[in-house]
Amino acid sequence: MKIIFYLKTCDTCKRILRELKNIEGYTLQDIKKDPVTEEQLEEMKRLAGSYEALFSRRATLYKQRGLKDVALTEDDFKSLILEHYTFLSRPVIIDGETIFVGNSKATVHAAIKYLSSK
Repeated sequence: MKIIFYLKTCDTCKRILRELKNIEGYTLQDIKKDPVTEEQLEEMKRLAGSYEALFSRRATLYKQRGLKDVALTEDDFKSLILEHYTFLSRPVIIDGETIFVGNSKATVHAAIKYLSSK
């Protein structure tokens, strides 16, 4: 599977996509228009190790709902990601058994390096 989950309206996602090389064979899935399926999320979790690793604590809804004051479980993380696209840390880049989650400088740099070597 070669897929990039992103948000078309997110300036950070757009910037990162411009920086990535060799993504011609990747499917780009705008998670607002085409939400992540439970099967896709299961695969992301398998590669990332947990739903928490895929969860964005920067989402506006996270703050609005007061979730920082709640001890969330893996099931909670899964449910929230499936409920609303903003809870998925993005972008998520999957290339076979390799996954990159989020937009930290280290993650983006690692993804650029990985894709440039392909």
